Amino acid sequence: MKRFLPILFVASLFVSCNKSAGELVGVGNTGTFHEANPYGMIFVKRGSFMMGANDQSAFSGANDRSMNVTVDAFWMDETEITNDEYKQFVNWVKDSIALRKLVIAGKDEYRKQFKNQSDDASPEEARLNWKAKIPWNSKDEDVREILSSMYYDGNNLLGSRRQIDPTKLQYKYEWLNTDQAALPGNKFNVNTGAYYPGARARVDSSYVDENGVIHNVTITKKLRSRRDLISNRIVNVYPDTISWLRDFQFAYNDPKMKMYFSHKGFSQYPVVGVSWEQAQAFCQWRTNYFNNSNSVGGQDYRLPTEAEWEFAARGGRDLSLYPWGGNYVRDAKGCFLANFKPMRGSYTDDTGAATMKVGSFAPNNFGLYDMAGNVSEWTSTAWGGSSNMVVSDMNPNYQYNAKNDDPDVLKRKVVKGGSWKDIAYYLQCGVKTYEYQYESRPYIGFRCVRSYNGE
Repeated sequence: MKRFLPILFVASLFVSCNKSAGELVGVGNTGTFHEANPYGMIFVKRGSFMMGANDQSAFSGANDRSMNVTVDAFWMDETEITNDEYKQFVNWVKDSIALRKLVIAGKDEYRKQFKNQSDDASPEEARLNWKAKIPWNSKDEDVREILSSMYYDGNNLLGSRRQIDPTKLQYKYEWLNTDQAALPGNKFNVNTGAYYPGARARVDSSYVDENGVIHNVTITKKLRSRRDLISNRIVNVYPDTISWLRDFQFAYNDPKMKMYFSHKGFSQYPVVGVSWEQAQAFCQWRTNYFNNSNSVGGQDYRLPTEAEWEFAARGGRDLSLYPWGGNYVRDAKGCFLANFKPMRGSYTDDTGAATMKVGSFAPNNFGLYDMAGNVSEWTSTAWGGSSNMVVSDMNPNYQYNAKNDDPDVLKRKVVKGGSWKDIAYYLQCGVKTYEYQYESRPYIGFRCVRSYNGE
């Protein structure tokens, strides 16, 4: 055996010396990548399906034309976003505003300290120290004065107890206007490394005046860099609890208005009263929250396209009328299969009156809950009278990023799934309706998706 050792040693030297030198070998990322399953999400494999209404349309529009399409793989939330999950976003916004106020006031213990390097960022842009305990109940008059603007004033009908004013919980988010980048006149000249002289970008911007009022404006600027393609919006993140009263007048929904979002008893119910713009803010916050906590970032969290939502709802059952398959809303025992309005005013015949806890009914074949009923869900897709006539058959999406000064008719977004107040027709996988992106309803919620890195 020993006489073979020199031969093996020489052979190993030959192999090691035979490595490619000066050859194209890539940067070393040759291993197989397996993306971790995002918490609370279900993986939906790529596939093709017949998209559109299966049954006769109640609207008889060109928008209901069926077409065979293909959708890439993605992750989707197992259920709608709950009050408890959305409250994590609201609390983060509240805490970040408080920390920023303390840093601006010169309280450096609330500013993140970096080892062996100085942080020269201004107080408005400095990194926050999230490990510091926020002194909400401090007896220090100086600290109380710094945070006082976040509370209701003395005439709040809440007695002497200090409470955070939810209208002060504002979040700013940004997005890239790909529609502006795609304009023929805004093409980037790769030969000169610059945009053409006449390139212009029409983008949104928001600011808060001295009275705390949010102003949304649309501006047109000369396009010099990619940064000029970015829009921003400031939104109040707290759900619209008054929507329970506004949308259902001559009804006693006061308990829901007061308790639905704040009380622990509703923590596992789907969040409602959230506009499309607030849902967009949540998605961006969730993306940043994940990427700041992981060394390897993932694709952005976002609202699903109409095609992704419908593909997921069908659960692999091609041409199925409802997410559970079949043509009926009852099972073999006569029990209803979703939370909707089954009879005239008999909301409780399906065991629920208004919204119910997420996951109260069985999931579809993909393992997704409440793809029909409970609450309708926002999608990222814009509503168009004949959108199905122009979209691609590969990842179709009729997208229009409406600017602040656009007419309201361009601010309609597709809503899918039907809700607790809807009849069975709206529970069908292929049926859709719309709502204005700035409106909030007590029967519309949302869930997130995330594209998959790979095949």
